[in-house]
Amino acid sequence: MAEISAKDVQRLRQAAGVGMMDAKKALVETEGDFDKAMEILRVKGLAKVAKRATEREASDGTIGHYLHFQADRPVTGVVVELSCETDFVAKHPDFRQIADDIALHVAWGKPRWVRREEVDQEVLEGQKDLFTQQATEQGKPDHIIAKIVEGKLNAFFEEKVLYDQPFVNEQRFEGTVGAMVNQLAARMGENIAVRRVAWLTVGEDLT
Repeated sequence: MAEISAKDVQRLRQAAGVGMMDAKKALVETEGDFDKAMEILRVKGLAKVAKRATEREASDGTIGHYLHFQADRPVTGVVVELSCETDFVAKHPDFRQIADDIALHVAWGKPRWVRREEVDQEVLEGQKDLFTQQATEQGKPDHIIAKIVEGKLNAFFEEKVLYDQPFVNEQRFEGTVGAMVNQLAARMGENIAVRRVAWLTVGEDLT
């Protein structure tokens, strides 16, 4: 059995945002493998987040904002409503920073929807029909067309759905916006979600 030092436990606790006992259990379970322990804690954290999302109402929160200005270019302003359960978390610096980070991302990614479930069914069916038709015209075998359509739909979601978009600043977070929100929820121990997003571009030439 690998020796688990207090320093290892503290390092994992800080990285994963969990308690000392949870960090120690994960390290013991993985025989001291830090990366595997992080993955275990991530999966457990996401499971807790999903459970909280069905049991607790996120009725508090904050408004993230971002203004993108560049000479001789249109000005884009973004506001994001990030919800949580308590006023304590709503005022936490990390929570407010994530709200602003997501607003910055929206100015770049310009998502049409926040989550996959919000995609209009008519739009979704239209994309499926288009991808199926393209695969058929390319002479793809019937037994792999479904997989091709699934792959193209995932690419569509990654382009158009906020939670599926890779976060714009990899130095701050490497992963999707949805993963970033879920990680924050796991760390804060509350149901956290992006409720609404809006942006306005001024000076854009639409001709």
